[in-house]
Amino acid sequence: MDDDLNVTYITLGGYLEVQKYRYLYFMIMFTVYILIICCNSTIVCLIVIHRNLHEPMYIFIAALLINSVLYSTNIYPKLLIDFLSEKQMISFQACLFQTYIYYTLAASEFLLLSAMSYDRYVSICKPLQYPTIMRKTTIKVFLVSAWLVPACELVVSAVLNANIKLCRFILDGLFCNNAMFNLQCVRSAALSIYGVFMLLNIGLFPMLFVLFTYTRILIISYRSCREVRKKAAQTCLPHLLVLISFSFFITYDVVIVKLESNFPKLAHSIMTLQMIIYHPLFNPFIYGLKMKEISKHLKRLLNHTIKSALTV
Repeated sequence: MDDDLNVTYITLGGYLEVQKYRYLYFMIMFTVYILIICCNSTIVCLIVIHRNLHEPMYIFIAALLINSVLYSTNIYPKLLIDFLSEKQMISFQACLFQTYIYYTLAASEFLLLSAMSYDRYVSICKPLQYPTIMRKTTIKVFLVSAWLVPACELVVSAVLNANIKLCRFILDGLFCNNAMFNLQCVRSAALSIYGVFMLLNIGLFPMLFVLFTYTRILIISYRSCREVRKKAAQTCLPHLLVLISFSFFITYDVVIVKLESNFPKLAHSIMTLQMIIYHPLFNPFIYGLKMKEISKHLKRLLNHTIKSALTV
């Protein structure tokens, strides 16, 4: 606690041998961050530039990739600063804000995946009604809701936690997440209940909705012709892979708070790094390779870049 400024600081205790390997850590994570921005931004630009990609499915993919960049930007700049700092510290208010943004964007990803699954369901199971249902207005409502609903729900939790008294000031992590609530002197029952409500409303229910819609798609496509089955496999598989990957990491992130005292620090740090490195790079990799139209434009861009480089 800084009495002069009346600011509470939290030490981030998840760093391992940072004094010894600070520059190596910095270079690795800086490179990863640049890769995340470039890979995601490239596919977003392709979707914006090419008119044949101005369809609901690709618009949702672009939104998902933008969400990945925002998710990474919430973490990486502070992480890079900490690698070069003597002490890895953050104010309680900044920590609370980072946690708020972190879970808002995580919940937005689930809601965007839900919107994408609904789009695929209508496209494959109700093709004649697709233009009527998936209008521009519907897409805009889905996109705004995906970011606005989690932001509104989580701001209540952030405001209620703003004046909570802390009894511990060392957070076992590389950045602020729900582990910060273990620092509280007394856990509020009301906040815990509200936390469960949020987890169900913007996490579990959207995930179950995605699984339900894809199950329906698989059942209907199995009964249909080969062309329908091929279309379902091509468009649904990437979304399912992203959902499984993200659900795994978020489940770990939520459950680890309960196991924090018994979970090895090294294993915790490795899993945390998997969350912030693997998933933001997994999205553009999956959509860039598995989505036929995006892959086609991406290959053209790479070929053009290579030819230009050779010409020079």
